[in-house]
Amino acid sequence: MADVSSATHEFDLVLLGGGTGGYVAAIRATQLGLKVAVVEELILGGTCLHRGCIPTKAFLKSADVYDQVKSAAEFGVNVKGDIEFDYDGALKRSLKVVEGQ
Repeated sequence: MADVSSATHEFDLVLLGGGTGGYVAAIRATQLGLKVAVVEELILGGTCLHRGCIPTKAFLKSADVYDQVKSAAEFGVNVKGDIEFDYDGALKRSLKVVEGQ
C-alpha cells in the first residue's frame, strides 16, 4: 500500500477498520460511486479472518476429523494402530487456511 501520510487526499467516506464490516461497507460505498478510504492498523481482514472465526473453525475441523476417526468402528470402519491428535499439525493447517493455501 502507498504511504499517504504526507499527501492530501479527499474522500467521501473514510472507514476505520478493514475487517468484515469495513470491507463490505467499502465495496458497497464504491458501488454507489463514493470515493472511499479504509484505514487499517494491521492487515485487511480483521480479527475474524486472522485470529478469530476462520482459524478457530479450521482447527475445530481437525478436531472433528480426529473424533470421527476415533469412532469409525461404530460405522464398520476398522482403523489399525494408534490414533493421535497432532496439535502442531492442526495449528499449521489452520494457519494455511487463513492464508488461502
